[in-house]
Amino acid sequence: MKIGFDNKKYVKIQSEKIKERFKLFDKLYLEVGGKLFDDSHAARILPGFKNDVKISMFKELKDDLEIIFCINAGDIEKNKTRGEYGINYYQEIMKLINQSKKMGFSVNSVVITLYKNQVSVDKFIKKLNRNGIKTYIHTFTKGYPTDVETIVSEEGYGANPYVETTKPLILVNAPGPGSGKLATCLSQIYHENKRGVNAGYAKFETFPVWNLPLKHPVNLAYEAATADLKDVNMIDPFHLEKYGTIAVNYNRDIETFPILKNILSKVSKKDIYHSPTDMGVNMVGFCITDEEVVEEASKKEIVRRYYNELNNYKMGLCDEDTYKKVKLLMNELKIDEYYLDVVDASLKKKEKENGTPVIALKIGKKMITGKQTELMTAPGSVVLNALKQLGKIPDIYLLSPKVLEPILQLKQEMGNEERLTLSEVLTALSICSVTNPVASNALSLLSKLRGAEAHATYIVTGNDKKALKDLKINLTCESEFIGE
Repeated sequence: MKIGFDNKKYVKIQSEKIKERFKLFDKLYLEVGGKLFDDSHAARILPGFKNDVKISMFKELKDDLEIIFCINAGDIEKNKTRGEYGINYYQEIMKLINQSKKMGFSVNSVVITLYKNQVSVDKFIKKLNRNGIKTYIHTFTKGYPTDVETIVSEEGYGANPYVETTKPLILVNAPGPGSGKLATCLSQIYHENKRGVNAGYAKFETFPVWNLPLKHPVNLAYEAATADLKDVNMIDPFHLEKYGTIAVNYNRDIETFPILKNILSKVSKKDIYHSPTDMGVNMVGFCITDEEVVEEASKKEIVRRYYNELNNYKMGLCDEDTYKKVKLLMNELKIDEYYLDVVDASLKKKEKENGTPVIALKIGKKMITGKQTELMTAPGSVVLNALKQLGKIPDIYLLSPKVLEPILQLKQEMGNEERLTLSEVLTALSICSVTNPVASNALSLLSKLRGAEAHATYIVTGNDKKALKDLKINLTCESEFIGE
């Protein structure tokens, strides 16, 4: 993989920027946008960016920080899931908390925002409490967004319970967008200042990148990733007016900045920020080392988002405006659905196989295909074929019939799909590797599939989809179900 981003430099200058902001206050509430762990979007469009870089750079500050997680009560009520992981927000919150604690970070609590006495939310809170996790409930802020006098009063933020914090740096994160992180930060700052603490706010968000052009593929990839939220990148007018410098931000931050500035001024009795860009501590744009590599990676990500949203539309998970918006971004960049060469390869193979479900996978310059058979699904076939290619293994059976027969028999007895899924194929391969050195060699090559492009001629779901994601394969799919 060609590298286009200097991760080491990013850690250094991003850490310095956070510490610089940290010193302005006795206590800093840092809103962390995007993913605190496993930022796979950034890793895909900035080759060289490490998935865990955000949390890694906080390690040296972990004695001085604690984490608050926020979640919108409405998302709990809808049983919202994280699409990339296929888990609901309760599972995601628990995952985030456990990951944080495992790395030695102090987790303060979970704040439930916009609470409206929902029964499902009460059950959610009980689950957290029974697992020893402290929770706080925030309701809608009276007077928001126009009546600043009421917002910054005992009737507004004062009506929320104060989250007891002891560390000088508080990271405020969430399992997804619209979780109320900003409102939680502002509520806390109100309470802190009432207690005589000089508390401040800052935002640590990777995208859009403020010092890249508005229509840079990296910034357009952010628009594609948030198409369902209808985010639009814009020139920050406040930054331009104050400093005469062009900076990129997005519509929600720009629209709410006058309100936010008034609230912060009212709470802290001073003006620190003159633009939404001022609030951020984003140094990503200074660490791109190869424009061509990054632009290419960003274009590929936009195409992946297009297929993902088209599939979501087919499954009733979004409206047509979402995928059409991504298509417009592709038009701006003069690219189409075939920009990923695995797309054409998979469709041609499907035609050759008389409509049999197929997946094409590319590793380096090698194009590998796999089709659905009576024995296994297309993902199982293509991964086995890829391992054979990588290991220069002859076209032999890697899996022993003695291992496969009881697995297939058990599946039939349980009334499940008769074909082996990818995870079952890999389990069988691991069993065979105990006595078969060729199978052992094939299994050792799995890590080489990381970052490979793959395209399926049908919508891959369930265990196969999860297994491909676990292998870090970049999967896109035609918007057809098997059998259509």
